[in-house]
Amino acid sequence: MKNNLQRPTRSAVCLPKCPTGIHGLDEITNGGLPRGRPTLVCGGAGCGKTLMAMEFLVRGAVQFGEPGVFMSFEETGGELKSNVASLGFDLAGLVRRRKIVLDYVYIERSEIQETGEYDLEGLFVRLNHAIDSIGAKRVVLDTLEALFAGLPNEAILRAELRRLFRWLKEKGVTAVITAERGREQLTRHGLEEYVSDCVILLDHRVHDQIATRHLRVVKYRGSLHGTNEFPFLIGEDGLSVLPITSLGLNHKVSGERVSTGIPRLDAMLGGRGFFRGSSVLLTGTPGTGKTSVAAHFAQAAAQRGDRVLFFSFEESPNQIVRNMRSIGLRLELPVERGLLRFHSARPTLCGLEMHLATMFREIATFKPAVVIVDPITSLLVAGTDSETKGMVTRLIDFLKGERVTSFFTSLTHGGHALQQSEIAMSSLMDSWLLLQDFEGNGERNRVLYVLKARGMAHSNQVREFLISNRGIDLVDAYIGPSGVLTGASRVAQAAREKAEALAGQQDASRRKRELERKRSTLEQQIAGLRSEYECEELELRRLDNQAGARTQVLTAERSELSRLRHADGIRAWAGKPGKTQTKDQR
Repeated sequence: MKNNLQRPTRSAVCLPKCPTGIHGLDEITNGGLPRGRPTLVCGGAGCGKTLMAMEFLVRGAVQFGEPGVFMSFEETGGELKSNVASLGFDLAGLVRRRKIVLDYVYIERSEIQETGEYDLEGLFVRLNHAIDSIGAKRVVLDTLEALFAGLPNEAILRAELRRLFRWLKEKGVTAVITAERGREQLTRHGLEEYVSDCVILLDHRVHDQIATRHLRVVKYRGSLHGTNEFPFLIGEDGLSVLPITSLGLNHKVSGERVSTGIPRLDAMLGGRGFFRGSSVLLTGTPGTGKTSVAAHFAQAAAQRGDRVLFFSFEESPNQIVRNMRSIGLRLELPVERGLLRFHSARPTLCGLEMHLATMFREIATFKPAVVIVDPITSLLVAGTDSETKGMVTRLIDFLKGERVTSFFTSLTHGGHALQQSEIAMSSLMDSWLLLQDFEGNGERNRVLYVLKARGMAHSNQVREFLISNRGIDLVDAYIGPSGVLTGASRVAQAAREKAEALAGQQDASRRKRELERKRSTLEQQIAGLRSEYECEELELRRLDNQAGARTQVLTAERSELSRLRHADGIRAWAGKPGKTQTKDQR
């Protein structure tokens, strides 16, 4: 039993909700306003109370099929139709189709005579008739101060307020009642916020000459709700509230990679570019080429068929398109095809929250796959560092939730440390690129680093960053005795290395020729010696042949002579040692 009491079923505790149809408000209130109960919308002049109440009524009639009654105590029906026409609401058409009833109640304090029996019975009869005439489910009363302006008696006023809210509950309609804000209380009378089941506070504040509207759900009986302040925007399509501070780290991720539009930069990122849906930060000093990199990224996305939304806070769209022609980019082509949209505005136009609301509205309308913000640091003039970082955090969370790839440029100054962004938001980013100037030999050159790339292999090398009429290129930087060589120093170093290589080739060729000459000379000497040897060998063979022939002739002659002279006597005589025949004896 105890566990059942601690963990009730969802159906048993779920409060019936009435969706407002206002972008973001239903998310903050977890489904809308309490159905069949009164909701108080309070705030100062110009904060948007009447417009919010009217949009609640119009959205109900158009989107949810719930007719409504708008009872006004300040503006006539014609004035209301004219005022909301700028938001795109066809109030006159809804009245003709009996979807909405406009009832203007004229109250003049001088015509009211206060008596002890004074009450709002006439108002209830009139309101009841309007509700029953169209079967209304929604009711708006605008505003309480005008209704009770003729009641200076505090006791009667409080009694009638309670009676009014009780009557609306008993009628079962979802009511929105507007009220002016008091000096020290939410309302002037200080009672409406207590008898209401839901209280929404609107605020229109000015800080550093910049106006911003905020919304806060102060009270919501029986339901969880967002308790923070949320900026909201009044635009051409009505109100849009930003329920962004409640976003968590539960977005989906993608393994798909998208090209940067710069082949050598893709190679530094593992050859495939960034992850789709990731956040990329490019920091650099003025003039390093941040916008040019962003433009390459935009063109590459458009060539893939992705929609690109380009927020610029320093240059107009025409100026960006013109400037990018000088580096070979034709951004007007994706603009004409509807794949690239620019939104340019000065940072001082409005506050941070209003800028963020505008971004959300543009993203929801255009539905891009890539969002570029150039530069995000320009918004520092519209708020403090912490406020700007908070805005970027909310924007990144929203874009990741929508699986939109975001590319931010950030302006840094020369005196800042290398690994430090202007508003310390690098930890929020999935990838971080750094463009830096190098000064030397009377010139300035650019280099690019990949400082961080979550989830992918990336290069840790420095690349020289070149911009020409053919676009952007990254070349290998030379490392010399004094560090990285870029520009003219790199060209001179390359020329020296080329000259040294040529000299080495020439020296090798000379040594080869010298060796060839020596080999040729040696071969000639060997050939001469071999020829001389062959000649001597031939001469020796000739002499041997001559000696052999002479020996044969002598032997033959001696044999013949011995036969003629009795060879034995001769042999005997010839065989005596020491005896020599004279010519006469022979």
